[in-house]
Amino acid sequence: MSELLAIGASYKTAPVEVRERLALSDARSGEFLRELHGATDVHEAVALSTCERTELYVVVGDPVEAESTVLSMLARQAGIRPTALAGAIYAHRNCDAARHLYRVTASLDSMLVGEAEIQGQVKRAYEAALARDTAGPLTSHLFKAALETGKRVRSETAIGERQMSLGSVAAALARETLGALAGRRVVVIGTGETGELTTRALADGGCAPVFVATRRRARAVALARRYGGESMSFDELPRALQAADAVVSATASPHHLIEAPELAEVLAARGGRPLLLIDLAVPRDVDPACGDLDGVTLYDVDDLDAVITRNLRVRQAEARKAEGIVEEHIQGFAAWLGSLEVLPTVAALRTHAGEIAAQVVRDNDGKWESASARDLERVDAIARAIVNRLLHAPTARMKELRDDRVHARMAIVRDLFGLSVEEGATAAGAEARIAEVRELPRRRA
Repeated sequence: MSELLAIGASYKTAPVEVRERLALSDARSGEFLRELHGATDVHEAVALSTCERTELYVVVGDPVEAESTVLSMLARQAGIRPTALAGAIYAHRNCDAARHLYRVTASLDSMLVGEAEIQGQVKRAYEAALARDTAGPLTSHLFKAALETGKRVRSETAIGERQMSLGSVAAALARETLGALAGRRVVVIGTGETGELTTRALADGGCAPVFVATRRRARAVALARRYGGESMSFDELPRALQAADAVVSATASPHHLIEAPELAEVLAARGGRPLLLIDLAVPRDVDPACGDLDGVTLYDVDDLDAVITRNLRVRQAEARKAEGIVEEHIQGFAAWLGSLEVLPTVAALRTHAGEIAAQVVRDNDGKWESASARDLERVDAIARAIVNRLLHAPTARMKELRDDRVHARMAIVRDLFGLSVEEGATAAGAEARIAEVRELPRRRA
């Protein structure tokens, strides 16, 4: 039977210098998913990669072997030894994997509880897997249910009030460091969702942002018009840095956009004015060595904890409500996942027991010297009756299971009896097999 496995690393388990090496850009993600989907025993795969986490949701036959395979592949693409990466990696199976994704999608596992971007990121990750033909029935059900859970958390709790995001936290940090933002010149590098959320928060504080486009110049121009700022091409970045009070960078670039040697030249032209750099990107946009330059204060995404902690208290009560919604939805997923296995397992158990009974009868052929044909039919009937009565209660109990341990319980049953359940077995097919076992072929006299 197939099992669901979630494996990855997040801000809770790995620092930004590790996460940026694990990060999967759109192009990198597509290549990695194709390679992973082609690996032995991996049937479905979806990759979720954000500034806070890189996670893979896979459907596999052997989760132990698959965990080792996925870890090795992640380590290889990141250029890290698997043993060095092991401490940063977590793995969840079946309902625990689903619960983790539900919490992620509901922003309960985010650095900023209630942050707004994650649902869109989860949706795009699922759609990308669909487009690459690496998603399948189980991951499709999983991600649709996770998105529905996140939507319900948003609508039924106040966890998303104030629309907290990394962008709003970056703006708050700029305000704490610089004082009032009115009249300040803040350069925003990157025109994606995080860049726009940052700009919105900066504009609310009276700042006129300067957009620096790394790829989409038209998008930078449109955002500048919307938020009363100006736009520049990436080639004009040194000039923008000379005049800036602060820089917020949030791109998907695979390499540094601001290097220490080039920034040192810019600082020489600033006349000693301090410069605040806030790097929200993973991989990082700003060379960490920039923080060692005189007059430069550098924060990366892992340095925002203090601001986040102050805002977290407001959301704790709503987070508890959200956890209840997640658990409610997990029960539904558990019942669905268990239903995929209960009937095939019951059918396999009845087939196994029926074959044993029939074999015992066959082994005693020729030992019924005085038995008539009718007597032999009665022996067959008794053998079938023993099988049906012995398995009646366990069968009924298995069909009634509805909690999040169904999958594990079915695995135990299969292991105890040495059962083999065909991949892709359906509930309808299983019911047909159960009916066949109840009417085992009768022996001929």
